[in-house]
Amino acid sequence: MVRRWVRERRSDPFYRKAKREGYRSRAAYKLLQMHERYGVFRPGDVVVDLGAAPGGWSQVAVELSSPGRVVGIDLQEIEPLSGAELVRGDFTRPETTQRIRDMIGQASVVVSDMSPNISGNYSTDHARSIHLCEQALAFATQVLKPGGVFVVKVFEGDLFADFLVQARRHFAMVKAHHPEASRSSSSEVYVVAKGFKGRSDEPPAGDRPTAHPS
Repeated sequence: MVRRWVRERRSDPFYRKAKREGYRSRAAYKLLQMHERYGVFRPGDVVVDLGAAPGGWSQVAVELSSPGRVVGIDLQEIEPLSGAELVRGDFTRPETTQRIRDMIGQASVVVSDMSPNISGNYSTDHARSIHLCEQALAFATQVLKPGGVFVVKVFEGDLFADFLVQARRHFAMVKAHHPEASRSSSSEVYVVAKGFKGRSDEPPAGDRPTAHPS
């Protein structure tokens, strides 16, 4: 099983491309493709990358938001990455959320490529994925500025539609997307949400833009 996985990974064109172009993971191309389609980043953006290890999405964020600011958070240590500030911690804990807000004030973009620990039972893994996405959404609503962007990975299943409803309460545009770089056998889908409506304790956005141009 392990040998087959290694063979499949080495034959994967996006894995080989990531090695060739210096990205830490093939997942970098998923974010690049979503940016190309939806305009996730703008120069000067403040970006928070949840579950950032090994750093592939943070690399993309650094490139596309320059001269902005990128903060990556993960439970495990991440190898230092030029242009990014890396925080070891649990983003679901209030003290971590406060630490990030103390560092950056508000974010322009929150991204998450996190997956739950896989049990092998699809219903269980789907429910865990949705729970993780709900935690990421809760974090995003605490740190995003009005008009901000949220991108999150989720496993498809019967709870997916309800999660989209939750996201639409907070964002002007919510789309489900399956990037070309996702494996055809994967049940993962990405939710791209733009135009954060703001927290209830914030003043109205007024004439400020509510979303990046598509």
